[in-house]
Amino acid sequence: MSREVVLGVDGGTTAVKAVAFDLDGEIITSHHESVPVQYGRHGEAEQDMNLIWEAVADCIRAVAAVLEPDDVVVSVGLTGQGDGAWLIDDAGEPVRPAATWLDGRAGRRVNQWMRDGRAAKVLGVTGTTVFGGLFPVLMEELLEDDPERAARATTQFNCKDWIRFKLTGERLTDYTEASRSYLDVRDVSGFSTDLAEQLGQRELVDLLPEVRAADAPGGVLSAQAAARVGLPAGTPVGMGMIDVAVTGMGLGTVDDGQGWLILGTTGFVGTLLPSVDRRRSQNSMVLATGRGRQVLEFMAPMTGTPNLDWIRDTLGLSGVSWAEIERRARASRPGANGVVYLPYASPGGERAPFIDTAASASWMGMSLTTTPDDVLRSVYEGVAFSLADCVRTLDMTGNLVVSGGGFRSDLVCEILADVTGQTVVRQDAPEAGARGAAVLALVSAGRCADLEEASRALACPVERFEPDADRGLVYRATKAVYLHVREAIRPAWPVMRGLREQVGENDS
Repeated sequence: MSREVVLGVDGGTTAVKAVAFDLDGEIITSHHESVPVQYGRHGEAEQDMNLIWEAVADCIRAVAAVLEPDDVVVSVGLTGQGDGAWLIDDAGEPVRPAATWLDGRAGRRVNQWMRDGRAAKVLGVTGTTVFGGLFPVLMEELLEDDPERAARATTQFNCKDWIRFKLTGERLTDYTEASRSYLDVRDVSGFSTDLAEQLGQRELVDLLPEVRAADAPGGVLSAQAAARVGLPAGTPVGMGMIDVAVTGMGLGTVDDGQGWLILGTTGFVGTLLPSVDRRRSQNSMVLATGRGRQVLEFMAPMTGTPNLDWIRDTLGLSGVSWAEIERRARASRPGANGVVYLPYASPGGERAPFIDTAASASWMGMSLTTTPDDVLRSVYEGVAFSLADCVRTLDMTGNLVVSGGGFRSDLVCEILADVTGQTVVRQDAPEAGARGAAVLALVSAGRCADLEEASRALACPVERFEPDADRGLVYRATKAVYLHVREAIRPAWPVMRGLREQVGENDS
């Protein structure tokens, strides 16, 4: 008998992948390819668009080669990194390398927009805070910095939309990606030409493709693409979502009031709301989902797994397994014997639930009795406290559904459950992003009636971490100290940052 298969394609920043799922949610096979980012002296972070496509095509072809001859691929779902400028011309050729979401060349322009009120206009309409990789500010920079090539653009894509174009020839995008330019998330009726005109960018709206719902059809595999990727021509291709939003589909969180957390290089804490009017914080970001007026409000703290990598290396434990690191952290007690760690170690400072580019990491409560185990545990606790702070700010209730490499740590899951008093639900299977793309593709291909049915079809086992009342008392007391010392030390952060920069200048 033939087996039905759905593919999820994830165009990440440093790697792309294709994953084949059967309709019981089991991973049949997967393949990934690394893709380089080219960094420049002035903050540039660019990728070769054709190289991205070739890597994706190689991934799909490798997966297709493993499938049985009788397998039927019902659809290909898409997701990928968001933001940036992925520009093509009339002939469908890139006019320049993609400037990615990491691109920082427009830093001074961002500050200018914040001073002259344009950033506030963007926030008010799109729900998006301005940063260097956001299309409106980045494209303005490119038109000044690289006018000859940028002016040849006829379409602006995001990564997954470029991949779809190469698969199908269709110039389309979805609501989550459209939210990162000029989409009015208050009524999602279309791009706001009023906003574009206020930004002096009316002509840039014409670069944006047609917007469709994330679970709508996104075209079919062209004959040329089919020959390249090893799948039949005419195979349906879904619309998909930006990567941080699609993960929720893979985790089965699709309704208002539901949310999820991701812990990787950065954090992600998000919740679905019936409209932007229910937004909890002006420091959050908002994406329209395309399901009526529903939006995803989220925060992306910088306090991710690099904190754990850093302390492991700093303590000379880089050759020690993570299982052993966690065992040593457990040798300390909840509350780390009075040691509190502020996990703001990112060179870029912090952006959630507060914004402070001078934020710095530090320990409080250390003494001659503090052990390396206490220090290790305090870092685990600090990372979890940062996520819990965002959960509180967004007023998330019910179970906390989690994903990402950092949540493979049982200790992080336990601390988060204990400090919030909420059950943490961890999906055991990997590839939540590709799984979410596959969920949407099942709906767009008509294989499932709605997202709920598709999520159930591809659901996988979960593990639950229930809050412990006794540990919760300790953690809540420790977190209160964490918040208190953070506010007390914040006035010194700019001074400490200045000292580091001064030392760096002296060393050079």
